[in-house]
Amino acid sequence: MDQFVKLAKNTIETYIRDRKIYRPTEDELTDEMINSRAGAFVSIHENGDLRGCIGTIAPCQDNLATEIIANAISASTRDPRFPAIRASELPFLEINVDVLGEPEDISSMDELDVKRYGVIVTKGRRRGLLLPDLEGVDTVEYQVRIARMKAGIRDEEEGVQLSRFEVIRHT
Repeated sequence: MDQFVKLAKNTIETYIRDRKIYRPTEDELTDEMINSRAGAFVSIHENGDLRGCIGTIAPCQDNLATEIIANAISASTRDPRFPAIRASELPFLEINVDVLGEPEDISSMDELDVKRYGVIVTKGRRRGLLLPDLEGVDTVEYQVRIARMKAGIRDEEEGVQLSRFEVIRHT
């Protein structure tokens, strides 16, 4: 387990068991965690099934470490698709941390690759994101359709802006 996942795991366990925010020691953090800012997603699976996933497209915290801590708490307790994780579930969780690269606007779906790029679909104030390389998402069309659904943008609506981004996935 790398240090990004360990930070998310310790955060989730501390918050679920004690209702306290995890405060890592300096030696638990990498230079990247302390000195950089980026959007990050924390994904939680239990027995192979999604159990929570929350993240930020752009950085909202002072550094990547606090971004991961905030999103780990949200993924474990505030994902509206799932009830909050219970202490009894903690031993069975699998956690991933995706650190997002800078999004870049693209002009067509031809510039996407579901294994390499995540996608952001925007129309006005509505915006949906889907991470890359997800199980069951095998085509660009399906990837974009899911991102549109997350944003509440119907398939027939035109004039959407597409952006792509790469991630560094920590498992």
